[in-house]
Amino acid sequence: MQLNVSGHHVQVTESLRNYVSAKLGKVERRFDRITNIKVILSVEKQRQKAESTIHTSGGEIYAAAEHSDLYTAIDQLADKLDRQLIKKKEKKKDHKHRAKPINIEETLDI
Repeated sequence: MQLNVSGHHVQVTESLRNYVSAKLGKVERRFDRITNIKVILSVEKQRQKAESTIHTSGGEIYAAAEHSDLYTAIDQLADKLDRQLIKKKEKKKDHKHRAKPINIEETLDI
């Protein structure tokens, strides 16, 4: 998995990069088909924003989070991505519907 962290009006320090890597590492363990994660951290006056796009073998997942603290925004972003990946994994798992076996005695009322 490749992780790209960039900043818009904010200096991306090594501690920010490590924090993002740790939080999104948990997301990577949840879903193993992730090829690339792009994270953009931005600051606009009092709003701290974190947004991310995850490229998987089955498509893309996007999430964004805003908060007054950038680390909290990153936590919220990781939670949103985690929920979306769980939902995607469940859909993929439930894709094959199995037919229920038919009990002939019940249908004929014998």
